[in-house]
Amino acid sequence: MTRPLIYMIAGEPSGDLLGARLMAGLLEITGGDVEFAGIGGEAMREMGMPSLFPQADLAVMGLAEVLPRIPRILKRLNQTMADIAAKQPAAIITIDSWGFTGRVAKRLKAQGSTVPRIHYVAPMVWAWKEKRVHQLAARVDLLMCLLPNEPDYFIKAGLAAVHVGHSVLESGAGRGDAAAFRARYAIPAEAPLLCVLPGSRRSETSRLLPVFGETVTLLAARYPGLQVVVPTVETVADEVAAEVSSWPLPVTVVHGTAERYGAFAASRAALAASGTVALELALARLPMVITYRVTALTAFLIRRLLKVRFACLLNLLMDRLVVPELIQEDCRADRLAPAVAQLMDDGAARETQLAGIGEALARLGRGEDHPSLHAAREVLRLMEGNQA
Repeated sequence: MTRPLIYMIAGEPSGDLLGARLMAGLLEITGGDVEFAGIGGEAMREMGMPSLFPQADLAVMGLAEVLPRIPRILKRLNQTMADIAAKQPAAIITIDSWGFTGRVAKRLKAQGSTVPRIHYVAPMVWAWKEKRVHQLAARVDLLMCLLPNEPDYFIKAGLAAVHVGHSVLESGAGRGDAAAFRARYAIPAEAPLLCVLPGSRRSETSRLLPVFGETVTLLAARYPGLQVVVPTVETVADEVAAEVSSWPLPVTVVHGTAERYGAFAASRAALAASGTVALELALARLPMVITYRVTALTAFLIRRLLKVRFACLLNLLMDRLVVPELIQEDCRADRLAPAVAQLMDDGAARETQLAGIGEALARLGRGEDHPSLHAAREVLRLMEGNQA
């Protein structure tokens, strides 16, 4: 009997990590009796799924950033639809990146496909774009949500939605070995180490890395012997390495999940682009400053649509500023450097943040059932129901 094929689409590195953990959960529950195909990054590839094309082709955010890429994205959309038609999967799982994955789901719906369509990671409709509730309800069969408050928004629109939890909680982000990491990269035990995370899309790194370079230059004057570690991903690895090579202090660039978590353990504080990485840093109990910058046009549009006060999920979970957010006009070295310095030093700012991120993780569901196993069970349940 042929093993069922699950087609998975993850449009950016954070989705790649979710996808890889879901794959592991599916393999564990089925005893390996399942196959995968689709689009992903390095984590999903390590789990045995080659990507139809490079994930970097889809990893872009912001209206002004997307517009020049439309011809390529449309080409990749057509390629994806042809691949799905050729492979005839038993289920299709799209992960986040609704700008692309939503178009895949829309075309499948228009074609009359009866293959179960599952979307993993709910668009933040409670923050903006409420019309997406109805888009999802029309295009997918099941929505797997990361946050406990999300399913109600979609159930009211007639979409089956379930809270499975955030798989970052089982990532191992808090189990890095600081001493071993410093030994591998010859970083002295007494050297202050700052972890810098400039994002996983070229549109992020191109805007943030120059500002981060100015920021670490200011910090180097305050902390003699300061070193920087930059965990990166393959979508932007070359650009990151080229940019940081000119920074006026020792910089170590690392790749892969294990080295990333080792860097967290060895560092004193982090400066990071807003995103899922904030949850990983929280699990590692690494105090952080979060920042972001987009084009002026994108910022204008976002501010007109956004309905929440914060960008960082930790702050959203607590409905207060647990982690400093220096966004857009505040993404400047003269503001970032003092905020990071407060966390590099022992003091109230550091201790208050560590207490706050602990509370936020508890609200996220830390200590409950493994999210990826929960998600895997939901996928298999829907597949079984479709065969009945």
